[in-house]
Amino acid sequence: MDTAKLQTLVARLLEALGARVEDISVSGETRVVAQVSTPDAQALIGPGGAHLQALNVLARRLAEAETGERSTHFLIDVNNYHADRLKTLCENAQLLAQRARLFKHDVEMSPTGSYERLVIHELFSSDPEIATESQGEGKTRHIVLKYKTKSL
Repeated sequence: MDTAKLQTLVARLLEALGARVEDISVSGETRVVAQVSTPDAQALIGPGGAHLQALNVLARRLAEAETGERSTHFLIDVNNYHADRLKTLCENAQLLAQRARLFKHDVEMSPTGSYERLVIHELFSSDPEIATESQGEGKTRHIVLKYKTKSL
């Protein structure tokens, strides 16, 4: 989905929800993010980001219906909520990876959404000592940071 169409789709969706929007900007190529600036952030984000997660699912379904493409990949971020959350998540993952290296054993992270798991998998994709694996089902799905034993 091109940038203009995505901006229009997000604007229409937020307007239908009665949200006031100051700005919508779209950036990224592999990870497309529609950044929304709004004074109604609290209502759009919801407790623990639950409303924003639902908003993203709804927006992707609307985009799929509009374009006919089965998997339309983008993320709506409201007032940098996801960006800040991802930064904190990556910092925590790095600390847990240090623990895995120090004690030479696997460390489990808290359950996260699929997008957050993708970011963590990418973060450690070239790490020579840490491998990542998703485990669990549904809302309990999480990442395990696995210490790679060195073979002689």
